Amino acid sequence: MEKVLNPTVCFFDSGIGGICLLYECVKRLPVFDFTYFSDNANVPYGSLPQNRLIELTDSVFEQISKLNPVAAVIACNTVTARCIDYIRSKYPFEIIGIQPAIKTASEIEGKCLVLATPSTADSQPIKNLIDKFGKEKTEIVACTDLAQYIENNIDNIDEKYIKSILPKRRCDSVVLGCTHYIYIKDIVRAYYNCPVFDGVVGTCENLVRKLGKSDHSVKRAQKITFTGEFATKNRSIFRKLISINGLKLS
Repeated sequence: MEKVLNPTVCFFDSGIGGICLLYECVKRLPVFDFTYFSDNANVPYGSLPQNRLIELTDSVFEQISKLNPVAAVIACNTVTARCIDYIRSKYPFEIIGIQPAIKTASEIEGKCLVLATPSTADSQPIKNLIDKFGKEKTEIVACTDLAQYIENNIDNIDEKYIKSILPKRRCDSVVLGCTHYIYIKDIVRAYYNCPVFDGVVGTCENLVRKLGKSDHSVKRAQKITFTGEFATKNRSIFRKLISINGLKLS
């Protein structure tokens, strides 16, 4: 890959879910600038038909392409499952998607429960993952309104309400098949009393492998940019993650 000064990596999610992944990648790749694109107005993506998903995703990627990014990350499980092949065929830069951590969860013996949006739950890629790594011991459950609830109530999530709508299952591991669900990871862990996995670490490692930590140079401090009418909301959530977990920006 050609060396660039302050290269840009773009992120796309339907709403706030991908900010958790953005945070991890910013920590690992301090010489890169990051721009976060979202479509909060149309959350939840997990209930949209295929043609609408492609239309919305392509519209965002047209904006992303204008920034000439060295890579773009689809931080939405639904868009990865339903649209990534189309997007990769149309745009020349590196495009990385997030997938549920079914492979990681399969290392734990016993039953695995995958929580996902309806669209992700019904997609062929997730069925392929289950067939390959978790066949016969993995159950996927579609959570129809969960992502939208989290999007709309991120500053006031009702733990009792979340527990009341989680599927009642006995399981030995849980996989979060939507990045929005990461915000309730502790609630899910307490409810099922077992390990809970998401695709953040694996996707971050994939991006680091693709870009490398020392392949580029800097001429100024790292920039983290949020775009669109919900930029203020998304930026505040990112800053909250920094205040909770810590992050020193170069």
